[in-house]
Amino acid sequence: MPKIQQLSTSVVNKIAAGEVIERPASAVKELMENSLDAGATRIDVTIEHGGAELIRIADNGCGIAPEDMPLTIASHATSKIGNADDLFHVRTLGFRGEALASISEVSHFLLRSRTHDADCGNEMLVHGGSVQEAQPCGCPPGTIIEIRNLFYNTPVRKKFLKTTQTEFGHISEAFTRMALAYPHVHFTLKHGTRQVHDLPPCQDLRERIRVFFGEEIADQLIEVESENDQVTLRGFVGNPRFSRSNNRMQYLFLNGRFIKDRALQHALGEAYRGLLLHGRYPISFLRMSMPPEMVDVNVHPTKLEVRFQDSGRIYSQLLGTLRTKFLSSNLDATYRPAGEEAGTTHGDNQSAEALREELVAWAKGAVDTADSNGTAERRQTDFDLDFRSPSHPPLQLTPIDRSAVGAGSLPLPPIPSGVTPAHLRDQEADDAESTDAAHMPTQGGGVGSQQRAIQLHNRYLIAETDEGMAVIDQHALHERILYEELREKALARRLEVQRLLVPETLNLSAQEFAAVDTAIETLKQVGIEVEAFGGDTILIRSYPAILGRRKPAEIVREVVDQLLTEGKNLEKRDLLDELLHMMSCKAAVKAGDRLSSEEIDALLELRHLCQDAHHCPHGRPTALVFTKEELDRRFQRT
Repeated sequence: MPKIQQLSTSVVNKIAAGEVIERPASAVKELMENSLDAGATRIDVTIEHGGAELIRIADNGCGIAPEDMPLTIASHATSKIGNADDLFHVRTLGFRGEALASISEVSHFLLRSRTHDADCGNEMLVHGGSVQEAQPCGCPPGTIIEIRNLFYNTPVRKKFLKTTQTEFGHISEAFTRMALAYPHVHFTLKHGTRQVHDLPPCQDLRERIRVFFGEEIADQLIEVESENDQVTLRGFVGNPRFSRSNNRMQYLFLNGRFIKDRALQHALGEAYRGLLLHGRYPISFLRMSMPPEMVDVNVHPTKLEVRFQDSGRIYSQLLGTLRTKFLSSNLDATYRPAGEEAGTTHGDNQSAEALREELVAWAKGAVDTADSNGTAERRQTDFDLDFRSPSHPPLQLTPIDRSAVGAGSLPLPPIPSGVTPAHLRDQEADDAESTDAAHMPTQGGGVGSQQRAIQLHNRYLIAETDEGMAVIDQHALHERILYEELREKALARRLEVQRLLVPETLNLSAQEFAAVDTAIETLKQVGIEVEAFGGDTILIRSYPAILGRRKPAEIVREVVDQLLTEGKNLEKRDLLDELLHMMSCKAAVKAGDRLSSEEIDALLELRHLCQDAHHCPHGRPTALVFTKEELDRRFQRT
């Protein structure tokens, strides 16, 4: 039998450090929480080399008395609770008293503090758990904590740290959460010699949002507010026209603490049901407050998760508040594009009233209607709402001439003099007849005939083969063709690039900026040239010419989402493949695109040049083959 022994304080603190201090950002979060609990109105954060070499937090809080300084690094020593009952009435961000003990065990730790009524301060050094006696020193009122060489005596944890920019991205995200939760506090963030943020105190949360996420997001936010018994909900949610492919821009704060709660995230998604496309997530900055006895914050070491006493009521309040806001808002004014004057509208009052009626119908579950065949159909507009009002004229589709597969939309030629609308209508009718004729199967239908395949439902191509018949997915096949072409050019660095005459700026979050900064060379290889432009803003100088129909900012935004979801654990070559997958998918013809006979022939000819013509880059089959024997068996010829 192995002998049971009591672990030493040093080992206990190292174990706690493994749970609480996952990376430098975890230490920044714990120290900033301590500063806020001390009543600080200004907090200065200084970082060097992503926090691995230095983390310095200075505040103007209440300070620490000299006799209490040794207790700050003692395990589970705290001034925030006194007994077990206090755990159900926690009003502070920190309360376990293990953060400083854990941090000082795995770093070179310096604590310098002075109370406001003291003549001088005191400092204490701790090297890997070895404490030096506190000595008097000069310092301003408040507390300064310096952490150097984090994980210097824990090489396993230090080995798993990411690049400097990635680690700083996590630190910046922790800083962002604190600054959004406490807009009345002055925060600064400095990385090396670069001043990243200097945020003076403000009363309007929207101003902080503007600093971190740009004017486009801040100006289109919808303010929400509700109070139910003792639970208060305030904040902003995003315009449905602005969404993300992940939920990273959903900030939820409970009593000043950033939390993640799946039930509340689901309620947020339900409130936007019908307003966002599938796979898109809304933007939110919401602050909830409730008596501490209604929530248990002691369920997770990092305190990111909480447990509500009545989670169903909180869920209903969030969902009901957002839906009520959407129903009572003048959506015609609220959903105004960025840069448009407040006095202008997209339609008359009748259009706005129709929009509100449709939203009411959606909320009642009456949007889904049946067509003439009884099939449920959901129609969508710019806001994914159903416009069935007679005041809306039918959509008019203008045919355009597409001369090449994947080419950008061409400018329409000028109308010659003397040509009347009647002439144009006759010409369109003739063009439609010729197009229909071109898509009819010709006699023989083989490879040597004039028409090699026919298009079915504007998404499938049916072609005759020596063995029987092939049904080809036009999007999957074109995606495979483009992917192999792009991959060959990218590896040879011969990808066609469109440079911008005037570079375009794009505001990113801290994590997004870190992901882009890490992958700059890989992005350049696929034709996307970006560079830092101060803060978390990047400058877009070029983008792939094959995506010329898309806005550069939209392209880079989609690439950033791809980097965050796929690029975390991928090698450079695999990441390049993922980006090429995305680009080929965006540039390929879509299901529903009408193809000319020349385009169909081009797809079939290029199909035989692919290394793997049987699958698209995502693994879906490009064609289904039916042999003559199988067709004969289906028609009972054998």
